[in-house]
Amino acid sequence: MTANEGASYDAVVLAGGGAARLGGADKPGVRVGGRALIDRVLAACSGAGTTVVVAAPRATARPVVWAREEPPGGGPLAALDAGLRCTAAEWVVVLSADLPFVEARTVRRLLGALRESGADGAVLTDPEGREQPLVAAYRSASLRREIAALAGPGEGGGLGGLPLRRLVSRLGLTRVADPVAAFDCDTWDDIAAARARIREHGHVLDEWISAVKDELGIELDVDTGTLLDLARDAAHGVARPAAPLTTFLVGYAAAEAVARAAANPAARGGATTGGAEAVADAARKAAALAARWADEDRQDAQPVPGPAPDTT
Repeated sequence: MTANEGASYDAVVLAGGGAARLGGADKPGVRVGGRALIDRVLAACSGAGTTVVVAAPRATARPVVWAREEPPGGGPLAALDAGLRCTAAEWVVVLSADLPFVEARTVRRLLGALRESGADGAVLTDPEGREQPLVAAYRSASLRREIAALAGPGEGGGLGGLPLRRLVSRLGLTRVADPVAAFDCDTWDDIAAARARIREHGHVLDEWISAVKDELGIELDVDTGTLLDLARDAAHGVARPAAPLTTFLVGYAAAEAVARAAANPAARGGATTGGAEAVADAARKAAALAARWADEDRQDAQPVPGPAPDTT
């Protein structure tokens, strides 16, 4: 499948270009945090109804629709036009394929700003305050209108080689400040900086969890704090190896609970247990067990009271 039923937006990801500043390397395929740059971007727009990637087809972690600009290599404006032709939603999120830190919440912020402002588009700004038109959400009708005016007669005619600013200058835009999400990788120094940042203490855990979920194809938002607390309690109250084994068993139990609910929805009044709900429930039970286990250890560690002294 390439569509999410009922989604409010479509997405166009531009993954072409020669990557001259990377020595012609396959920039969308360069890995940051164990994931190809293009897969990181596709994860950010996973809520799109249709996701179109404008480039030659390649293996990706998520299913997409492929498109090519005419002529190939005709530049970002021609690529945007080709991608837009494969979409139908009222709003379209446009992203380049070299954004290591763009996330689903970035997309939500852009769409929220677009909705509230009434503008033609909402664009991220970089640390210097410059607009980044390839990290943006637009009203599809506005894009189609202005692209048609620039192209002139004929499908896609006249767009090849035109800079994207020719289009952006014709649109009314609102700005959204997010210098981290706006960071793109044009050079090997940029790649090195992105790899270093995700390994910083404050980021590495979230990055690792996101990478694992993407690798395993898991669409699940769980309270990682609860699981970490459970792992800590199991390690301290039982034994260190109990931490990974307990969290594994919690996941296994949650999967079984979801499968049972799906197989017998009548037992829950027609509802199916969600994955996050099942994980939280299993984690609560395991945490309570770990607490009882530790409490018994504390009790056993207390001195056993001796017989009462003989006062006769």
